[in-house]
Parts: sequence; structure tokens; C-alpha cells
Amino acid sequence: MDYQAFLIKYAEIGIKGKNRYIFEDKLVSRINAALKRIPGDFAISKNSGRIYAVASEPFDRAEAEAELQTVFGISAICPVVRKDLMPPEELLAAAVDYFGKAHPGFAGSFKVVATRADKSYPWDSQTINYKVGEAVLAAYPDVHVDVHTPDIVFRIEIREKVNFYSETVPGPGGMPVGSSGKAMLLLSGGIDSPVAGWMLAKRGVTLEAVYFHAPPYTSERAKQKVVELAELVSRYAGPIRLHVVNFTDVQLYIYENAPHDELTIIMRRYMMRIAEMLAAENGASALITGESLGQVASQTLQSLVCTNEVCKMPVFRPLIAFDKQDIINIAEKIGTFETSILPYEDCCTIFVAKHPVTKPNAGIIRRSESNLVPAIDELVKKAVETEECIVCVR
Repeated sequence: MDYQAFLIKYAEIGIKGKNRYIFEDKLVSRINAALKRIPGDFAISKNSGRIYAVASEPFDRAEAEAELQTVFGISAICPVVRKDLMPPEELLAAAVDYFGKAHPGFAGSFKVVATRADKSYPWDSQTINYKVGEAVLAAYPDVHVDVHTPDIVFRIEIREKVNFYSETVPGPGGMPVGSSGKAMLLLSGGIDSPVAGWMLAKRGVTLEAVYFHAPPYTSERAKQKVVELAELVSRYAGPIRLHVVNFTDVQLYIYENAPHDELTIIMRRYMMRIAEMLAAENGASALITGESLGQVASQTLQSLVCTNEVCKMPVFRPLIAFDKQDIINIAEKIGTFETSILPYEDCCTIFVAKHPVTKPNAGIIRRSESNLVPAIDELVKKAVETEECIVCVR
């Protein structure tokens, strides 16, 4: 079957009332960007709660569907044959022709579901259901009707054109990226943080990201690994501006001047401070981390409370209740897992205390940090001022 177009459906956007057009426009923009990644020329349009992607030349259906499945906000993707409005007799012939080409050799059950948005059409929906079903049964003796649990639901929509479709590919759901503000993702080279960014992008959040680089203790290959992860996430989230912060001097100063059992929590607090500075400078309203409760010493409940203390912005932790296997399953699904497990260390793994505190007392941590100022404030300022920004897009 040579399909010329896709009918693209959404779910949550439909309840947005008078603001729905804003979400629709964001979705159309993301669909357009996704389909530009493949050969073919698609015109994207919206009409009465429907979005259409109509091709002006042949295209690879599987490739197009794979790209559309990266667009948050899409609930269903329907390959559709569109024809000009036609008299009822011609409609029957076109429907029979579609069914035979879309399902050659089919010998199961079907039902017809018609929608007549154009009320001037001579037949109403029930008449179309009956007449088309009768015509299909006459043309293909091996099929039968089952209105309750059919193998195929043959849908016909009478709008400004006639749409025939009988296959539905699930979309990723969620909200279109750009419809829910912007947040700063703390992106490491591990498994968790790319998944956390993907999850917030699914709720419509535009992502910026910050990576803490510690040369010469972390290699250029470790940095490139994080760039690759940002590019992989950008397939779903759109272009991501990755802020690479040289954290070496800050990290060494903490290592040399703070109690070793407090290194992890103090370093984490300074990462959050820097991430919040960059977020404010770049119009982001929140931070995102890949922390999961109890996974490591810096992710106990007491550690997370102590880390939050230095932040004025909200900190989103979408993985907070996930098991590691839950996170791995999503990483494999979105294509980041194989890159995340490459053996290149990030700055969180090179200065690890042998016995890190797991229940830090915020008052004690603040006293330890007071011994680091004012020198560390200058190091933090330098790190922020010398950050490198890389635009990551796939």
C-alpha cells in the first residue's frame, strides 16, 4: 500500500481549552523537525483537532514512523489515504480498493467506523458503516464482520477530504517539547541523568544541560561521551545547549580542605550552586537530576535534603522511586544505554571518599563549607565564566 500521508492524533492537548492552539503549534513544529531528518517533503497542517503530514513524494513509511515516535505529544500515528470528496457510490469503490490493498489476503474479522464531520455529505455515519461493510464482504468472501473484537477497525472520516485508515502506530504520548518551560539538566556520563532529561522532555520541558568536566582527571573522551548522550536525548527533546564547566580547581580545593567523609556531599552542593547560576543566566526555571533514592551515598534522603538546601530553584528528580533496572529499561528503549556504559569516568567517580557520610547534618556541612570561603567563591566564579557551550542535536 502506497500511503501519501499520516493522520497524527494527540491526547492531553485536547483538554487545553482556549490555549490548545499553542500546544498544537508546538507539536506541529516538532513533527516538522522530526520528518526533516528523513528523505521526503512533508507538508504539516492542522484541521479540527487533527494534524496531517502529507508527502509530496514517495517516502519510507517505517523510517517516517520511527521519527514520529520520537515526538512527544503524539498519541497515535495513522498511515492514511486521502481522497477528494466523492459521491457515495464512488466512496464504496474507493473503500473496497483501499481495504484490498492495505490488507491483501486478509481472512479475519473487521468492522467499519465512519465519522461524518461534513454534515452535508449525503450518507450519515451509520449508513456509511453499513454500506461499506456490505461492499467489503461482497468483494472479499474470506472476511467477516465482528463489531465487538474485530481484527481490523476500518476507519473512514468525511471531512474536507475523505480519509481511509485501518492501522494505528502508538506514539510516545506526553506533551510537546517547549510547552512547559525550560530546565537545566545535570548531565553526567552515567545511565540515570539522560533518562531523567528524557522524562522531563516528555512533559514538554525544554532542556539545557550542564556537565562538570575535571581535566586532566577526566579525559576528552569522557566529555565526548556526554556530548553523545546529549545528542541522543536531543532526538526526542530537540537541540540541547550543553554547558561544559571545568570543575577541576573547585573539586581539588574541596578535596584538600574539607573532611574526606563529607567530600561527596560538599562537591554535590557546589555542583548544584553552579547549575543554578547557569540556569538563571539561561532562562531556566528548575534543575533536573538523575538521582534515585538510596542508590548511592549522595542519594539518601538526608543527603538529598542537605543538597536541596543550597538551591532556590525547584529540583526535579523524576527517577526518585525507580529501581536501577527500571532506569536501564528506559535507557535501552531510548538508545542511551550503550553509550552510558562506556568506560570513561566522570568527575563524580574520581574523588570518592572511602567512607562517605550517608546521613549528613546540614549544620556540620555548612561549618565545613565556611572554611572554604572566600577562596572557593572565586574558583566557582571562574568556572562559571569559562564554561564552554556546545549545541547538541541529532
